[in-house]
Amino acid sequence: MDTTATSLWDELVGTQPGPDLWVVLATLAAALAVTAPPGLWRLSRNAITIAHEGGHGLVALLTGRTLTGIRLHSDTSGLTVSRGKPYGLGMILTAAAGYTAPPLLGLGGAALLAAGRITLLLWLATALLLAMLVMIRNAYGALTVVLTGSLFVLVSWLTGPQVQAAFAYAVVWFLLLGGVRPGFELQSKRRRWRGREAPFGGGGVGRAGPAPDSDADQLARLTHAPAGVWLFLFHAVSLCSLTGGARWLLGW
Repeated sequence: MDTTATSLWDELVGTQPGPDLWVVLATLAAALAVTAPPGLWRLSRNAITIAHEGGHGLVALLTGRTLTGIRLHSDTSGLTVSRGKPYGLGMILTAAAGYTAPPLLGLGGAALLAAGRITLLLWLATALLLAMLVMIRNAYGALTVVLTGSLFVLVSWLTGPQVQAAFAYAVVWFLLLGGVRPGFELQSKRRRWRGREAPFGGGGVGRAGPAPDSDADQLARLTHAPAGVWLFLFHAVSLCSLTGGARWLLGW
């Protein structure tokens, strides 16, 4: 028993060899293949929504708010509900965490992979998904998180080091690339809805709700800074994360 626990701990904190460069490039191509075409993006964007709403939830907890539930919808939109002051730094950070979470998770994942911490990355991702599952409040959201978490568990326990490494690199590339697109989609959506009025509300990655209900517009109301400033922040975080993460993944 102690030997098994020690072995698992050594594997978790130890380093594993990275894949060959052609595998890194192949996983980059695979990530592009599921984020660039509109048809596949409508499906794969569900995973970005998990990271988006998870970012809202995690920062809400870290800033002392009470997280009451997370919902993920089949149109790839989502909603995270927390209790606390409807203003102030905690609310601002919580609202800003959604669009920045996927690229920052990708950047953190790239740093772990560059350090050879492949097993640690897979286990951390599984733990975060399990923690998020506790807060899911609808059947579709629960199914999405369970399927995603199950994939990480299966790869972690049933495949060899090379497959695990390729999977980890594909996931990180996907977060880095998939984290860029929602900001531009939101910008386009706001352009179409400019001049129309809408009540204060949720927002998210998906298509549900009018654009004035988005995270950027909520942040504009909370800070009195234009929504365009927050859109610029979302773009800056995602593009800088992609640039830095790519350098780590490619070994530059």
